Amino acid sequence: MKYLGLAVIAFCLLFIVQNAYGQERPFGLGVMIGEPTGISAKLWTSNSNAFDFGLGWSTFGNRYNSDNRIHLHADYLWHAWNTIHATERFPLYYGLGARLIGGGNESSIAIRGVFGIAWMPRQTPIDIFFELAPSIELTPSSGFALDAAIGVRYYF
Repeated sequence: MKYLGLAVIAFCLLFIVQNAYGQERPFGLGVMIGEPTGISAKLWTSNSNAFDFGLGWSTFGNRYNSDNRIHLHADYLWHAWNTIHATERFPLYYGLGARLIGGGNESSIAIRGVFGIAWMPRQTPIDIFFELAPSIELTPSSGFALDAAIGVRYYF
């Protein structure tokens, strides 16, 4: 039921946002491979800020359980557009968020930091990204984790 509530909130945010976007279209949906592997979504709220969502499988499990588990994360991102000078757009981004890995006997809740780079071609409504997300696990006990993924999103 928690996942349904988060999906409804994300869907509502899609229709509330009416600002200028980093991408010409505000909502992107695609896939990511790594930790986690699954669906990636991005919702631009301004030219430099966006919400980032991920739902997939935690392919490496966690330190409490090595089974494949459901991974859900949500982050708020800031984009630095002028760091890399090129004819194409390569924003660096960073942000904060939360992560939940559930299923099996144990669940893990963590605070995430996110660091990444995206390639956003000027004439195509896609982005290709690579990101690292160090996390501080809060439950079932404290610890450190690192997520990393590469992916692509199409903007609607």
